[in-house]
Amino acid sequence: MRSALVVDDEHDIRELLVLTLSRMGLRVDTAADLAGARAQLAENSYDLCLTDMRLPDGSGQALVEHIAQRHPETPVAMITAHGNVDAAVTALKAGAFDFVSKPVDLGVLRGLVQHALQLQEQRRSGGTAGHRLLGDSETMQRLRATVAKLARSQAPVYISGESGTGKELVARLIHEQGPRAAGRFVPVNCGAIPAELMESEFFGHKKGSFTGAHADKEGLFQAARGGTLFLDEVAELPLHMQVKLLRAIQEKSVRPVGAATEAPVDVRILSATHKDLARLVEEGRFRHDLYYRINVIELKVPPLRDRREDIAQLANAILLRLADAHDQPVATLGEDAQAALAGYHFPGNVRELENILERAVALCEGNLITEADLLLPAGRERGPAPAPAPAPAAAPAAALPQPPAEAARAAGEGPLPHALEQIEREAIVRALEECRYNKTKAAAKLGITFRALRYKLKKLGID
Repeated sequence: MRSALVVDDEHDIRELLVLTLSRMGLRVDTAADLAGARAQLAENSYDLCLTDMRLPDGSGQALVEHIAQRHPETPVAMITAHGNVDAAVTALKAGAFDFVSKPVDLGVLRGLVQHALQLQEQRRSGGTAGHRLLGDSETMQRLRATVAKLARSQAPVYISGESGTGKELVARLIHEQGPRAAGRFVPVNCGAIPAELMESEFFGHKKGSFTGAHADKEGLFQAARGGTLFLDEVAELPLHMQVKLLRAIQEKSVRPVGAATEAPVDVRILSATHKDLARLVEEGRFRHDLYYRINVIELKVPPLRDRREDIAQLANAILLRLADAHDQPVATLGEDAQAALAGYHFPGNVRELENILERAVALCEGNLITEADLLLPAGRERGPAPAPAPAPAAAPAAALPQPPAEAARAAGEGPLPHALEQIEREAIVRALEECRYNKTKAAAKLGITFRALRYKLKKLGID
């Protein structure tokens, strides 16, 4: 029989929790203080522990840390005072599975318990971990281990990394290896939703709430109910939407447009962006309180250039997938192609490797890919290479290619930024003229968002 430990110094709260959990088929033990809880844990093993934040002889935080160290197989949830987000975030960072606020909503509590029990079942069945995160490098082994740990928690995770590194894949694995695997994984690109439609898309709307609302519609939060909502490119959210998102995450409820009351939602939030979110907070372009809330745990996905030993394995897996997709023999990499890939810098990371190989498969002869078939950019973005032979004294020195960070620093010291601004300015003005100065159409023609265009107009001083 599955069991739970309830730790709270209020007798009425303990009785309420015991009654609720007993009706869910759990055997329940209780403790009124930290010492009693530690004694119970020493004698019994539990499928779940619920602890109050404040105890007579210590804090629930200390119990969370104790369980994380000595009983890591037991999920522990914190019962916090209403609105005490700081305590909840601290508990999640210390290893808490989830939290619930007082007064305890029994519906939210039952959902939390069900997720904890599902997690325990998944552990006992010996679920696989990270089989789609390819690579035997030490970096990838650490990443897979971290993903497995984060999957056991309900804490919000902020996934950072360059474009093309596989941030959405990491988010999917966290979802699939956790207790919400049976629920939906709902990815949303925050930069692809028009600002005026964001509230309706995220929270839904009621019929007649605005022009064109011909029927009730559920939002992304409701669609992800019981599962995971993945906010990709979260840095693109406008400030007014950041406020509403913060409330939805803190209160675990949303109010559809046109509705009079809020409705509870049970979702786990994962977010990602390739931008420096901390810098955006300093610049006032991203709310500090929202950053603090979604960045309970940060998971960095390494760029491909930092794990070059994985390139060959990734390339072989991609070639196998391409052959299967097109029902043709598997192409192989020649030695010169392997050497070229090993020395390439991959500014576009794994996504760029996929594009390069797909193009090479189409161009190669006899299913053998040579360096020429790769069509790598000449003379730029290359990795470490053997030192060239000394050039004759009379020959002018050629500039060696630089990695992106060094190139960016060098760019700030010469006329390149000005030249790039001129090119950008001419493209924007031309698009505005062709669209009769309709900014929305011009942004679409340029392939950027309306907000991005407005920012560039201000930056470049275009009236």
